[in-house]
Amino acid sequence: MKQIFSYTAIFFFVLFSMTSCSIVKSFKPVFYSSSTSVQPKKEVVTREAPGATSMEKTIIRWCFESQPQGARVFWRVISSVPEEVKNTNENWLGNTPFEETRSFNILGLTYENANDVQIEIKVRRSGYLDQTKRFNVRQAIDQQEISAFFDMIKVEE
Repeated sequence: MKQIFSYTAIFFFVLFSMTSCSIVKSFKPVFYSSSTSVQPKKEVVTREAPGATSMEKTIIRWCFESQPQGARVFWRVISSVPEEVKNTNENWLGNTPFEETRSFNILGLTYENANDVQIEIKVRRSGYLDQTKRFNVRQAIDQQEISAFFDMIKVEE
């Protein structure tokens, strides 16, 4: 039995040695990176061609409170990659207390560039100082919520 095993081992060794010579000569190493074709092709989003990503319409919960209530809530997009995601002007959301489930509607937003985009929430009420808070969009997507409490400070005359 030992002899059959040794003959079999020798046969495969010789066979491999003969075939490996031609394989070694034509061998070209293949290096894989994170951007190999295994991953799905990503659409390139620019300012001129938005609307190609599913992140643009991400729906999250928006919740803002203030003391005293009745302050006006505004929001805008601040982007450090303006060639992909446009900055926006302030848009009015509503008055506090404000709670709504709505989409971002940020054109050009992808999960990869969401870390470079912020949402600024500004709360205003006459007789009080304006207050502003900024939220990272990727964090908001992961938490599926943007929420804050604003303790309004009365303006002293």
